[in-house]
Amino acid sequence: MPNLLLVEDDPAIRTSLTRGLRDRGHAVSSAPAALDGLRLAVEERPDLIVLDLGLPDMDGLDLLRMLRAVSRVPVIVATARDGEAEMVELLDAGADDYVVKPFSAAQIDARIRAVLRRSGESRTDGSVTVGGLRIDPRSREATLDGVPLDLSPREFDLLHYLAARPGEVVSKRELLTHVWQIPYGGADKTVDVHLSWLRRKLGETSAEPRYLQTVRGVGVRLSVPS
Repeated sequence: MPNLLLVEDDPAIRTSLTRGLRDRGHAVSSAPAALDGLRLAVEERPDLIVLDLGLPDMDGLDLLRMLRAVSRVPVIVATARDGEAEMVELLDAGADDYVVKPFSAAQIDARIRAVLRRSGESRTDGSVTVGGLRIDPRSREATLDGVPLDLSPREFDLLHYLAARPGEVVSKRELLTHVWQIPYGGADKTVDVHLSWLRRKLGETSAEPRYLQTVRGVGVRLSVPS
């Protein structure tokens, strides 16, 4: 039974969502404010956190950054904000997924199961080596020619997904589905931005690629440099 932490200040939403998730087989604890949520995250070590952004004592984005400083626990952000820039900021700050309000308990349950499934796969997969790249999903560490790479959580997930399929052309839609957990479309720009950041950290550019090769109109592949 997955242990969930719900950080939500609205008592009606908190009560309804807690009941709905418990009915679906989850153990749920909750907190009405950011600092209470941070304390429970450290004390209870939940399997996943559902985090509202509009908290009374601190913006949820700031809490997300604080959580990422101390924990790799999967986080799904519940937000009324649906602008592309806000979504990119959330994902880059370490959110594993997001859901836009209003949403049902069934919808958030599906997202929770998908994120927990992906998180479990990452913990059991072995390390991946492609040329001078080595990615270890258990420790969430990546190195290039023995030098550690300073990657955001989303950059790491993107690199790991591509490296696990060396030489295979992966479409942006597939990346949105499996890395961002957005199965019904999304902004290609989100993928483009993260690929650009990842290229920079690998010491390459789209004009002079080494590992990340763009196949125009199809997708991107990660290959051993020639």
